[in-house]
Amino acid sequence: MHDFTDHPGEAIPLDALTGSLRDYRAMRGTDMLGRTDGFYHWQDVRRRADLWPYAKSTATAPRTHCSAKSDAGHPIKGVNFASQDYLSLSSHPDVKHAAMEAIQEYGVHSAGSAALLGNTRHSLRLEQRISEFLNGRPTVLYPTGWSAGFAAIQGFVRPDDHVVMDVLAHSCLQEGARAATRNIHFHGHLNVRAMERRLQKIRANDTDNGILLVTESLFSMHSDTPDIAAMRALCDEYDAVLLVDCAHDFGAMADDGRGHMSLQNVLDDVDIIIGSFSKTFASNGGFISVKDRASAEYLKYYSATQTFSNALSPVQAAAVLAAFEIVDSEEGCRRRRKLMDNILYMRAEMTKVGLETLGDPSAIVPVRVGAEGLARIASRELSNLGAIANLVEYPAVPQGGARFRVQVMSDHSFDDVDRLVELMLKAMRSAEKQYLTLCDAHPSLMKNQRSAAMAADLVRDAA
Repeated sequence: MHDFTDHPGEAIPLDALTGSLRDYRAMRGTDMLGRTDGFYHWQDVRRRADLWPYAKSTATAPRTHCSAKSDAGHPIKGVNFASQDYLSLSSHPDVKHAAMEAIQEYGVHSAGSAALLGNTRHSLRLEQRISEFLNGRPTVLYPTGWSAGFAAIQGFVRPDDHVVMDVLAHSCLQEGARAATRNIHFHGHLNVRAMERRLQKIRANDTDNGILLVTESLFSMHSDTPDIAAMRALCDEYDAVLLVDCAHDFGAMADDGRGHMSLQNVLDDVDIIIGSFSKTFASNGGFISVKDRASAEYLKYYSATQTFSNALSPVQAAAVLAAFEIVDSEEGCRRRRKLMDNILYMRAEMTKVGLETLGDPSAIVPVRVGAEGLARIASRELSNLGAIANLVEYPAVPQGGARFRVQVMSDHSFDDVDRLVELMLKAMRSAEKQYLTLCDAHPSLMKNQRSAAMAADLVRDAA
Protein backbone atom coordinates (compact mmCIF):
# COMPACT_ATOMS: atom_id res chain seq x y z
CA MET A 1 0.00 0.00 0.00
CA HIS A 2 1.28 3.47 -0.85
CA ASP A 3 1.88 5.92 1.97
CA PHE A 4 0.46 9.32 1.06
CA THR A 5 0.50 10.77 4.55
CA ASP A 6 3.81 12.60 4.55
CA HIS A 7 3.33 14.27 1.16
CA PRO A 8 -0.39 14.66 0.63
CA GLY A 9 -1.48 14.20 -2.97
CA GLU A 10 2.03 13.89 -4.36
CA ALA A 11 1.94 10.18 -5.26
CA ILE A 12 -1.63 10.09 -6.60
CA PRO A 13 -1.82 9.78 -10.40
CA LEU A 14 -4.15 12.29 -12.00
CA ASP A 15 -5.96 9.53 -13.93
CA ALA A 16 -6.97 7.95 -10.63
CA LEU A 17 -8.98 11.04 -9.71
CA THR A 18 -10.73 11.66 -13.02
CA GLY A 19 -13.03 9.73 -15.34
CA SER A 20 -16.01 7.52 -14.54
CA LEU A 21 -17.48 4.12 -15.35
CA ARG A 22 -19.72 5.80 -17.92
CA ASP A 23 -16.67 6.66 -20.05
CA TYR A 24 -16.17 2.98 -20.85
CA ARG A 25 -19.74 1.79 -21.23
CA ALA A 26 -20.15 2.24 -25.00
CA MET A 27 -16.87 1.06 -26.52
CA ARG A 28 -16.29 0.93 -30.27
CA GLY A 29 -14.21 -1.21 -32.60
CA THR A 30 -14.23 -4.73 -34.01
CA ASP A 31 -12.06 -6.21 -31.25
CA MET A 32 -14.87 -6.82 -28.79
CA LEU A 33 -12.60 -8.14 -26.05
CA GLY A 34 -9.54 -6.02 -26.73
CA ARG A 35 -11.52 -2.80 -26.44
CA THR A 36 -11.90 -3.47 -22.71
CA ASP A 37 -8.21 -2.59 -22.23
CA GLY A 38 -8.94 1.10 -21.72
CA PHE A 39 -11.25 0.43 -18.83
CA TYR A 40 -8.81 -1.99 -17.22
CA HIS A 41 -5.96 0.51 -17.45
CA TRP A 42 -8.06 3.23 -15.79
CA GLN A 43 -9.30 0.81 -13.14
CA ASP A 44 -5.81 -0.47 -12.40
CA VAL A 45 -4.38 3.04 -12.02
CA ARG A 46 -7.01 3.59 -9.34
CA ARG A 47 -6.39 0.15 -7.82
CA ARG A 48 -2.64 0.72 -7.50
CA ALA A 49 -3.28 4.06 -5.83
CA ASP A 50 -5.73 2.30 -3.47
CA LEU A 51 -8.54 4.45 -4.88
CA TRP A 52 -10.72 1.67 -6.31
CA PRO A 53 -13.43 1.28 -3.62
CA TYR A 54 -15.37 -1.59 -5.19
CA ALA A 55 -15.20 -5.40 -5.00
CA LYS A 56 -14.20 -5.64 -1.36
CA SER A 57 -14.37 -9.07 0.24
CA THR A 58 -15.21 -9.94 3.82
CA ALA A 59 -12.87 -12.14 5.84
CA THR A 60 -15.39 -12.51 8.66
CA ALA A 61 -19.18 -12.39 8.92
CA PRO A 62 -20.55 -8.99 7.84
CA ARG A 63 -21.52 -7.94 11.34
CA THR A 64 -21.21 -4.49 12.93
CA HIS A 65 -17.44 -5.00 13.14
CA CYS A 66 -15.65 -7.10 10.56
CA SER A 67 -12.45 -7.76 8.65
CA ALA A 68 -12.30 -7.35 4.90
CA LYS A 69 -9.92 -6.89 1.99
CA SER A 70 -9.86 -4.37 -0.80
CA ASP A 71 -9.87 -5.41 -4.43
CA ALA A 72 -6.08 -5.09 -4.35
CA GLY A 73 -5.86 -7.40 -1.32
CA HIS A 74 -5.16 -4.72 1.28
CA PRO A 75 -6.60 -5.58 4.71
CA ILE A 76 -9.43 -3.49 6.16
CA LYS A 77 -10.68 -3.92 9.69
CA GLY A 78 -13.08 -1.92 11.79
CA VAL A 79 -16.63 -0.76 12.31
CA ASN A 80 -18.80 -1.91 9.41
CA PHE A 81 -21.42 0.36 7.83
CA ALA A 82 -21.23 -1.23 4.37
CA SER A 83 -23.52 -4.25 4.80
CA GLN A 84 -27.22 -4.22 3.96
CA ASP A 85 -28.13 -6.61 6.77
CA TYR A 86 -30.53 -4.03 8.17
CA LEU A 87 -32.07 -6.09 10.98
CA SER A 88 -28.79 -7.95 11.69
CA LEU A 89 -30.35 -11.32 10.84
CA SER A 90 -27.59 -12.86 8.72
CA SER A 91 -25.91 -14.24 11.84
CA HIS A 92 -29.06 -14.69 13.90
CA PRO A 93 -28.98 -18.16 15.55
CA ASP A 94 -32.50 -19.06 14.37
CA VAL A 95 -31.65 -18.24 10.76
CA LYS A 96 -28.38 -20.19 10.86
CA HIS A 97 -30.10 -23.16 12.50
CA ALA A 98 -32.80 -23.22 9.80
CA ALA A 99 -30.15 -23.16 7.08
CA MET A 100 -28.21 -26.02 8.64
CA GLU A 101 -31.33 -28.12 9.06
CA ALA A 102 -32.20 -27.57 5.40
CA ILE A 103 -28.73 -28.73 4.37
CA GLN A 104 -29.13 -31.91 6.39
CA GLU A 105 -32.49 -32.61 4.78
CA TYR A 106 -31.95 -31.47 1.17
CA GLY A 107 -28.27 -30.79 0.58
CA VAL A 108 -27.31 -27.38 -0.78
CA HIS A 109 -28.87 -27.19 -4.24
CA SER A 110 -32.38 -26.95 -5.69
CA ALA A 111 -31.06 -28.76 -8.79
CA GLY A 112 -33.71 -27.41 -11.14
CA SER A 113 -35.96 -24.63 -12.30
CA ALA A 114 -39.11 -23.92 -10.31
CA ALA A 115 -40.98 -24.66 -13.55
CA LEU A 116 -39.70 -28.25 -13.36
CA LEU A 117 -38.49 -29.93 -10.14
CA GLY A 118 -36.70 -27.08 -8.33
CA ASN A 119 -39.25 -26.30 -5.63
CA THR A 120 -38.94 -27.63 -2.09
CA ARG A 121 -41.31 -27.56 0.84
CA HIS A 122 -39.31 -24.56 2.10
CA SER A 123 -39.81 -22.52 -1.07
CA LEU A 124 -43.51 -23.40 -1.26
CA ARG A 125 -44.00 -22.43 2.38
CA LEU A 126 -42.04 -19.19 1.78
CA GLU A 127 -44.35 -18.20 -1.08
CA GLN A 128 -47.31 -18.85 1.18
CA ARG A 129 -45.72 -16.89 4.07
CA ILE A 130 -45.11 -13.83 1.92
CA SER A 131 -48.64 -14.00 0.54
CA GLU A 132 -50.01 -14.05 4.10
CA PHE A 133 -47.80 -11.09 5.01
CA LEU A 134 -49.16 -9.13 2.02
CA ASN A 135 -52.87 -9.69 2.66
CA GLY A 136 -53.22 -12.82 0.54
CA ARG A 137 -51.47 -11.76 -2.66
CA PRO A 138 -50.19 -14.68 -4.79
CA THR A 139 -46.38 -14.66 -4.80
CA VAL A 140 -43.68 -15.96 -7.14
CA LEU A 141 -40.07 -16.48 -5.99
CA TYR A 142 -36.92 -15.58 -7.94
CA PRO A 143 -33.25 -16.53 -7.49
CA THR A 144 -32.15 -12.89 -6.96
CA GLY A 145 -33.80 -9.59 -6.23
CA TRP A 146 -32.42 -8.23 -9.52
CA SER A 147 -34.06 -11.04 -11.48
CA ALA A 148 -37.38 -10.34 -9.76
CA GLY A 149 -37.23 -6.67 -10.72
CA PHE A 150 -36.33 -7.53 -14.30
CA ALA A 151 -39.05 -10.18 -14.52
CA ALA A 152 -41.82 -8.01 -13.15
CA ILE A 153 -41.53 -5.82 -16.25
CA GLN A 154 -40.29 -8.28 -18.86
CA GLY A 155 -42.92 -10.82 -17.83
CA PHE A 156 -45.94 -8.56 -18.31
CA VAL A 157 -44.96 -5.81 -20.76
CA ARG A 158 -45.15 -6.51 -24.49
CA PRO A 159 -43.57 -4.57 -27.42
CA ASP A 160 -46.49 -2.18 -27.99
CA ASP A 161 -47.00 -1.44 -24.29
CA HIS A 162 -45.49 1.54 -22.46
CA VAL A 163 -43.35 1.82 -19.34
CA VAL A 164 -43.25 5.10 -17.41
CA MET A 165 -40.51 5.16 -14.80
CA ASP A 166 -38.46 7.38 -12.52
CA VAL A 167 -35.15 8.41 -14.06
CA LEU A 168 -33.41 6.95 -10.99
CA ALA A 169 -35.16 3.57 -11.14
CA HIS A 170 -32.89 0.62 -10.38
CA SER A 171 -30.90 -1.11 -13.11
CA CYS A 172 -33.07 -4.24 -12.92
CA LEU A 173 -36.18 -2.19 -13.69
CA GLN A 174 -34.58 -0.28 -16.54
CA GLU A 175 -33.13 -3.41 -18.11
CA GLY A 176 -36.44 -5.22 -17.76
CA ALA A 177 -38.13 -2.37 -19.59
CA ARG A 178 -35.52 -2.36 -22.37
CA ALA A 179 -35.97 -6.10 -22.83
CA ALA A 180 -39.73 -5.68 -23.19
CA THR A 181 -40.43 -2.55 -25.24
CA ARG A 182 -39.02 0.51 -26.96
CA ASN A 183 -41.77 2.62 -25.43
CA ILE A 184 -39.96 3.72 -22.28
CA HIS A 185 -40.78 7.14 -20.85
CA PHE A 186 -38.56 8.51 -18.07
CA HIS A 187 -39.67 11.31 -15.76
CA GLY A 188 -37.86 13.50 -13.26
CA HIS A 189 -37.14 11.98 -9.89
CA LEU A 190 -40.30 11.78 -7.74
CA ASN A 191 -41.98 14.34 -10.02
CA VAL A 192 -45.72 13.55 -9.97
CA ARG A 193 -46.56 16.29 -12.46
CA ALA A 194 -44.00 14.90 -14.90
CA MET A 195 -45.53 11.44 -14.47
CA GLU A 196 -48.93 12.84 -15.35
CA ARG A 197 -47.62 14.60 -18.46
CA ARG A 198 -46.09 11.34 -19.70
CA LEU A 199 -49.29 9.38 -19.02
CA GLN A 200 -51.49 12.04 -20.59
CA LYS A 201 -49.39 12.15 -23.75
CA ILE A 202 -49.36 8.35 -24.07
CA ARG A 203 -53.11 8.00 -23.66
CA ALA A 204 -53.76 10.84 -26.12
CA ASN A 205 -52.04 8.74 -28.79
CA ASP A 206 -52.62 5.15 -27.66
CA THR A 207 -55.81 3.86 -26.09
CA ASP A 208 -55.20 0.23 -27.05
CA ASN A 209 -52.05 -0.81 -25.17
CA GLY A 210 -50.97 -1.17 -21.56
CA ILE A 211 -49.04 1.30 -19.43
CA LEU A 212 -46.89 0.26 -16.47
CA LEU A 213 -45.99 3.02 -13.98
CA VAL A 214 -42.82 1.99 -12.15
CA THR A 215 -41.25 3.28 -8.95
CA GLU A 216 -39.32 2.24 -5.85
CA SER A 217 -40.68 2.67 -2.35
CA LEU A 218 -37.23 3.76 -1.16
CA PHE A 219 -34.54 4.97 -3.59
CA SER A 220 -31.27 3.59 -2.31
CA MET A 221 -28.86 6.28 -3.51
CA HIS A 222 -30.93 9.19 -2.20
CA SER A 223 -32.97 7.63 0.63
CA ASP A 224 -36.20 9.25 -0.51
CA THR A 225 -39.64 7.90 -1.35
CA PRO A 226 -42.48 8.68 -3.78
CA ASP A 227 -46.08 9.66 -3.10
CA ILE A 228 -47.55 6.23 -3.86
CA ALA A 229 -51.15 7.32 -3.33
CA ALA A 230 -50.73 10.07 -5.93
CA MET A 231 -49.32 7.50 -8.34
CA ARG A 232 -52.29 5.21 -7.71
CA ALA A 233 -54.64 8.06 -8.57
CA LEU A 234 -52.78 8.66 -11.85
CA CYS A 235 -53.01 4.97 -12.71
CA ASP A 236 -56.76 5.04 -12.14
CA GLU A 237 -57.14 8.12 -14.31
CA TYR A 238 -55.02 6.88 -17.21
CA ASP A 239 -55.75 3.14 -17.04
CA ALA A 240 -52.23 2.16 -15.97
CA VAL A 241 -50.78 -0.54 -13.72
CA LEU A 242 -48.71 0.43 -10.66
CA LEU A 243 -45.46 -1.42 -9.84
CA VAL A 244 -43.50 -0.70 -6.65
CA ASP A 245 -40.06 -2.17 -5.89
CA CYS A 246 -39.72 -2.41 -2.09
CA ALA A 247 -36.19 -3.82 -1.93
CA HIS A 248 -34.78 -1.55 0.77
CA ASP A 249 -37.65 -0.81 3.16
CA PHE A 250 -39.65 -4.06 3.08
CA GLY A 251 -39.15 -5.80 6.41
CA ALA A 252 -36.97 -3.00 7.79
CA MET A 253 -39.36 -0.07 8.18
CA ALA A 254 -42.75 0.57 9.85
CA ASP A 255 -43.87 -1.17 13.02
CA ASP A 256 -45.45 -3.97 11.00
CA GLY A 257 -42.43 -4.38 8.69
CA ARG A 258 -44.28 -3.55 5.49
CA GLY A 259 -42.21 -0.46 4.79
CA HIS A 260 -43.49 2.64 3.06
CA MET A 261 -46.52 0.81 1.71
CA SER A 262 -47.65 0.56 5.34
CA LEU A 263 -46.43 4.02 6.35
CA GLN A 264 -48.41 5.52 3.46
CA ASN A 265 -51.34 3.11 3.91
CA VAL A 266 -51.21 2.00 0.27
CA LEU A 267 -50.50 -1.73 0.46
CA ASP A 268 -53.74 -2.69 -1.26
CA ASP A 269 -53.34 0.05 -3.89
CA VAL A 270 -50.22 -1.40 -5.51
CA ASP A 271 -50.77 -3.84 -8.41
CA ILE A 272 -47.28 -5.42 -8.55
CA ILE A 273 -44.97 -5.60 -5.52
CA ILE A 274 -41.31 -6.55 -5.86
CA GLY A 275 -39.19 -7.49 -2.85
CA SER A 276 -35.65 -8.64 -2.23
CA PHE A 277 -34.23 -11.06 0.34
CA SER A 278 -30.71 -9.63 0.11
CA LYS A 279 -31.32 -6.73 2.47
CA THR A 280 -33.43 -7.55 5.51
CA PHE A 281 -33.95 -11.28 4.99
CA ALA A 282 -30.43 -12.67 5.36
CA SER A 283 -30.08 -14.36 1.97
CA ASN A 284 -30.21 -13.96 -1.80
CA GLY A 285 -33.42 -14.07 -3.78
CA GLY A 286 -36.51 -12.02 -4.43
CA PHE A 287 -40.23 -12.18 -5.09
CA ILE A 288 -43.08 -10.68 -7.05
CA SER A 289 -46.53 -10.44 -5.48
CA VAL A 290 -49.59 -9.69 -7.58
CA LYS A 291 -53.34 -9.44 -7.02
CA ASP A 292 -54.61 -12.67 -8.58
CA ARG A 293 -53.59 -16.25 -9.25
CA ALA A 294 -53.75 -15.84 -13.04
CA SER A 295 -51.05 -13.13 -13.01
CA ALA A 296 -48.82 -15.22 -10.75
CA GLU A 297 -49.15 -18.33 -12.89
CA TYR A 298 -48.42 -16.31 -16.02
CA LEU A 299 -45.18 -15.02 -14.50
CA LYS A 300 -44.02 -18.56 -13.73
CA TYR A 301 -43.90 -19.43 -17.44
CA TYR A 302 -43.38 -16.08 -19.20
CA SER A 303 -40.80 -14.29 -17.05
CA ALA A 304 -37.47 -15.62 -18.26
CA THR A 305 -35.50 -15.26 -15.03
CA GLN A 306 -37.98 -17.55 -13.24
CA THR A 307 -38.59 -20.14 -15.94
CA PHE A 308 -34.96 -20.51 -17.01
CA SER A 309 -33.12 -20.11 -13.70
CA ASN A 310 -32.62 -22.67 -10.99
CA ALA A 311 -35.01 -22.13 -8.11
CA LEU A 312 -33.92 -20.80 -4.74
CA SER A 313 -31.79 -23.38 -3.00
CA PRO A 314 -33.37 -25.10 0.03
CA VAL A 315 -30.76 -23.36 2.19
CA GLN A 316 -31.79 -19.92 0.92
CA ALA A 317 -35.52 -20.60 1.18
CA ALA A 318 -35.20 -21.96 4.73
CA ALA A 319 -33.05 -19.01 5.85
CA VAL A 320 -35.46 -16.46 4.39
CA LEU A 321 -38.43 -18.24 5.93
CA ALA A 322 -36.78 -18.13 9.35
CA ALA A 323 -35.97 -14.45 8.83
CA PHE A 324 -39.60 -13.79 7.91
CA GLU A 325 -40.76 -15.33 11.17
CA ILE A 326 -38.50 -12.91 13.05
CA VAL A 327 -39.51 -9.92 10.92
CA ASP A 328 -43.18 -10.63 11.57
CA SER A 329 -42.81 -10.89 15.34
CA GLU A 330 -42.35 -8.72 18.40
CA GLU A 331 -38.59 -9.24 18.10
CA GLY A 332 -38.75 -7.92 14.55
CA CYS A 333 -40.63 -4.85 15.75
CA ARG A 334 -37.99 -4.24 18.44
CA ARG A 335 -35.23 -4.58 15.90
CA ARG A 336 -36.89 -2.09 13.55
CA ARG A 337 -37.27 0.41 16.40
CA LYS A 338 -33.62 -0.04 17.40
CA LEU A 339 -32.61 0.39 13.75
CA MET A 340 -34.55 3.67 13.52
CA ASP A 341 -33.00 4.86 16.80
CA ASN A 342 -29.57 4.26 15.27
CA ILE A 343 -30.56 6.02 12.04
CA LEU A 344 -31.87 9.14 13.77
CA TYR A 345 -28.88 9.26 16.12
CA MET A 346 -26.45 8.99 13.23
CA ARG A 347 -28.15 11.74 11.25
CA ALA A 348 -28.11 14.01 14.29
CA GLU A 349 -24.43 13.33 15.05
CA MET A 350 -23.41 13.83 11.40
CA THR A 351 -25.20 17.18 11.40
CA LYS A 352 -23.52 18.24 14.65
CA VAL A 353 -20.04 17.91 13.11
CA GLY A 354 -21.04 19.54 9.82
CA LEU A 355 -21.39 16.47 7.62
CA GLU A 356 -24.37 16.61 5.26
CA THR A 357 -26.82 13.71 5.20
CA LEU A 358 -29.27 13.43 2.31
CA GLY A 359 -32.84 12.19 1.98
CA ASP A 360 -35.17 10.89 4.65
CA PRO A 361 -34.49 8.58 7.61
CA SER A 362 -33.94 4.98 6.50
CA ALA A 363 -31.31 2.28 6.92
CA ILE A 364 -29.43 4.04 4.12
CA VAL A 365 -27.78 7.29 5.21
CA PRO A 366 -26.19 9.06 2.21
CA VAL A 367 -23.39 11.38 3.37
CA ARG A 368 -22.45 13.94 0.75
CA VAL A 369 -18.78 14.38 -0.22
CA GLY A 370 -18.82 16.17 -3.58
CA ALA A 371 -16.16 15.91 -6.27
CA GLU A 372 -15.31 12.39 -7.39
CA GLY A 373 -11.57 12.82 -6.86
CA LEU A 374 -12.07 14.14 -3.35
CA ALA A 375 -14.45 11.29 -2.55
CA ARG A 376 -12.02 8.63 -3.78
CA ILE A 377 -9.32 9.91 -1.44
CA ALA A 378 -11.79 10.20 1.44
CA SER A 379 -12.90 6.59 0.90
CA ARG A 380 -9.31 5.34 1.05
CA GLU A 381 -8.59 7.37 4.15
CA LEU A 382 -11.71 6.09 5.90
CA SER A 383 -10.68 2.48 5.28
CA ASN A 384 -7.15 3.18 6.55
CA LEU A 385 -8.59 4.70 9.71
CA GLY A 386 -10.67 1.62 10.51
CA ALA A 387 -14.19 2.15 9.19
CA ILE A 388 -15.98 0.54 6.25
CA ALA A 389 -18.58 2.44 4.22
CA ASN A 390 -19.38 2.21 0.53
CA LEU A 391 -18.55 5.07 -1.81
CA VAL A 392 -21.00 5.88 -4.60
CA GLU A 393 -19.98 8.10 -7.48
CA TYR A 394 -21.09 9.16 -10.94
CA PRO A 395 -22.95 7.75 -12.89
CA ALA A 396 -24.79 6.07 -10.00
CA VAL A 397 -25.34 9.58 -8.58
CA PRO A 398 -25.10 13.01 -10.27
CA GLN A 399 -21.66 14.21 -11.31
CA GLY A 400 -20.04 16.11 -8.49
CA GLY A 401 -22.44 14.49 -6.04
CA ALA A 402 -20.31 11.58 -4.81
CA ARG A 403 -21.32 10.29 -1.41
CA PHE A 404 -20.81 7.63 1.20
CA ARG A 405 -23.77 5.27 1.22
CA VAL A 406 -23.76 4.41 4.90
CA GLN A 407 -25.88 1.37 5.76
CA VAL A 408 -27.08 1.01 9.32
CA MET A 409 -27.91 -2.21 11.18
CA SER A 410 -30.10 -2.76 14.22
CA ASP A 411 -27.16 -4.31 16.12
CA HIS A 412 -25.02 -1.17 15.78
CA SER A 413 -24.48 0.65 19.04
CA PHE A 414 -24.38 4.42 19.51
CA ASP A 415 -20.64 3.95 20.18
CA ASP A 416 -20.33 2.40 16.71
CA VAL A 417 -22.07 5.43 15.24
CA ASP A 418 -19.84 7.81 17.19
CA ARG A 419 -16.78 5.98 15.88
CA LEU A 420 -17.91 6.23 12.28
CA VAL A 421 -18.71 9.93 12.56
CA GLU A 422 -15.33 10.63 14.14
CA LEU A 423 -13.40 8.69 11.50
CA MET A 424 -15.42 10.04 8.59
CA LEU A 425 -14.67 13.59 9.69
CA LYS A 426 -10.95 12.77 9.96
CA ALA A 427 -11.02 11.13 6.53
CA MET A 428 -12.71 14.18 5.01
CA ARG A 429 -10.18 16.56 6.53
CA SER A 430 -7.25 14.51 5.26
CA ALA A 431 -8.79 14.09 1.82
CA GLU A 432 -9.51 17.80 1.53
CA LYS A 433 -5.86 18.70 2.13
CA GLN A 434 -4.64 16.17 -0.42
CA TYR A 435 -7.23 17.09 -3.01
CA LEU A 436 -6.64 20.83 -2.77
CA THR A 437 -2.90 20.26 -3.11
CA LEU A 438 -3.56 18.28 -6.29
CA CYS A 439 -5.88 20.99 -7.62
CA ASP A 440 -3.05 23.50 -7.20
CA ALA A 441 -0.65 21.21 -9.04
CA HIS A 442 -3.09 20.23 -11.81
CA PRO A 443 -5.30 23.07 -13.08
CA SER A 444 -7.42 20.55 -15.00
CA LEU A 445 -8.85 19.46 -11.66
CA MET A 446 -10.01 22.99 -10.93
CA LYS A 447 -13.37 22.35 -12.59
CA ASN A 448 -14.11 20.22 -9.54
CA GLN A 449 -12.88 22.92 -7.18
CA ARG A 450 -16.38 24.08 -6.35
CA SER A 451 -17.30 20.65 -4.98
CA ALA A 452 -14.03 20.51 -3.09
CA ALA A 453 -14.67 23.95 -1.62
CA MET A 454 -18.10 22.88 -0.43
CA ALA A 455 -16.57 19.91 1.32
CA ALA A 456 -13.87 22.18 2.74
CA ASP A 457 -16.53 24.45 4.23
CA LEU A 458 -18.09 21.46 5.96
CA VAL A 459 -14.89 20.30 7.63
CA ARG A 460 -13.82 23.86 8.53
CA ASP A 461 -17.17 24.43 10.22
CA ALA A 462 -16.67 21.18 12.12
CA ALA A 463 -13.22 22.26 13.27
